[in-house]
Amino acid sequence: MRCTAVSAALGLFALPGAAQDVTLTSRDGTLSISGMFQGYDGELFRVMTEYGPLTVDGEGVVCDGPACPDLTSFVAGVRVVGEAGAGRRMLSPLLSAFAAGRGFLMTTEDAAFVPSEPKTGRAVARFTFESRTPDAAAEALRLGVADLALAATDQPDLAGQTLGLEALVAVVSPQNPLRSLATADLARALSGQILNWQEIGGPDMPVVVHALKDGTGFRSAVEARLGQALVATEVHDTPDALDAAVGRDPWALAVTSASSVLMAQILTLTDSCGFALSPTTMAVRAGDYPLTVPFFVLAPKRRLPLMAREFLEFLETPGSDPAIAGAGLIDRGAERADLLGDGKRLANAIRALGPDVPVEELQRLAAAMTGAERLSLTFRYSEDGQDLDATSQDALSDLVRLIETGAFSDMDMTFSAFSDGRGDGAANLALARQRADALLEAVAAAVPDRGDLQVTLRTEAFGEALPIACDESPIGRQLNRRVEVWLRPSDRVLK
Repeated sequence: MRCTAVSAALGLFALPGAAQDVTLTSRDGTLSISGMFQGYDGELFRVMTEYGPLTVDGEGVVCDGPACPDLTSFVAGVRVVGEAGAGRRMLSPLLSAFAAGRGFLMTTEDAAFVPSEPKTGRAVARFTFESRTPDAAAEALRLGVADLALAATDQPDLAGQTLGLEALVAVVSPQNPLRSLATADLARALSGQILNWQEIGGPDMPVVVHALKDGTGFRSAVEARLGQALVATEVHDTPDALDAAVGRDPWALAVTSASSVLMAQILTLTDSCGFALSPTTMAVRAGDYPLTVPFFVLAPKRRLPLMAREFLEFLETPGSDPAIAGAGLIDRGAERADLLGDGKRLANAIRALGPDVPVEELQRLAAAMTGAERLSLTFRYSEDGQDLDATSQDALSDLVRLIETGAFSDMDMTFSAFSDGRGDGAANLALARQRADALLEAVAAAVPDRGDLQVTLRTEAFGEALPIACDESPIGRQLNRRVEVWLRPSDRVLK
């Protein structure tokens, strides 16, 4: 009989005296364990014993006691938590696509989502959803009273994967004459440092900041991305209510998701150095648009029910992309773009000319870009370290999967690394090269049979030569510290 300790969260259940309501006995009768029944997920029993919490393989034991489940009619329950609007809106299309991909029928019973076998009608799982604030949802995972959470913010002590991406946009009323705004001015206005539209090129009228109510995951994600707390005059429960209110208020200003804008007017954003910021799908997937925020599915670091594990695996596959898009997010699918097709990138490179970026370096960059495509998977780093951020970790998994499935056969893949512009140019170039080499080594270790897949890996480093944002802000520096993936037909194909 296999026993393993489960998460510390189960330690919250106390054993009242000698009360022991189940006994698990190995099928050969040589070993038994008694304790308080804590749960069964279709594979494993969880029992609180006098020795502490234990997990026991259900196939190896016989359960005896009043709390033992009826295994002949057992249906695994998967408990999902999240914010009322976004969570339930996203869960329904995701579960429907998951069920369809496995040949199940999806029905709803008492507000639960129930996939079942089409021939017999037997339910194979029961997904329930409970609305909770972000903090309460994370705590539910830690305490073992929930299995998955849909959240706009990550939690370092929980397992998380990026479900999709949202582009945040600044919005005003269509009656407002202003049509563009610098991100620095946006942050200052939303934080109460700018009180009149006249200060940022608008009419002599007060700025009325609208936002979702405090404590929501979306508001926390907005504040984290802007690096400042919002000072809101008008507060709303849902993105739809916020959009409608901004549309009616001629002096309103808010940040919301691009997918929720119907009544309001989207402002064109620029940074303080004049870089235009457009929330195209390529820019969002590549992380080049500074107001991109990931949306996560979180799980506790303990064994989940089989159906929950299969659901998480489905969310990592391309089959989930249409459902993710249907839920209002931009999926993580890889997109390609001609490197020389965007004149803005070359203009940025020319603008960067200076003592640390000589003309010869720009010529080397242009030669490397010629005839190549950029993959939207892009890797970014923390301000003071070599570690990939959470979204880039997911991008690494996506890249490895695509290579293994032959998506880049007969291609040369170049990891092209760039730095921000602070400090010595030579040191920045060396740091960029180290990041490119480290990424190549990680991919090479994950895909040792690249020769059979006919993929060649290379590295290039250009340091400060191709900025995509202003270095004067932390967000701009993070955008510039990156490794891009460039693709071109291999030499054997060209020959």
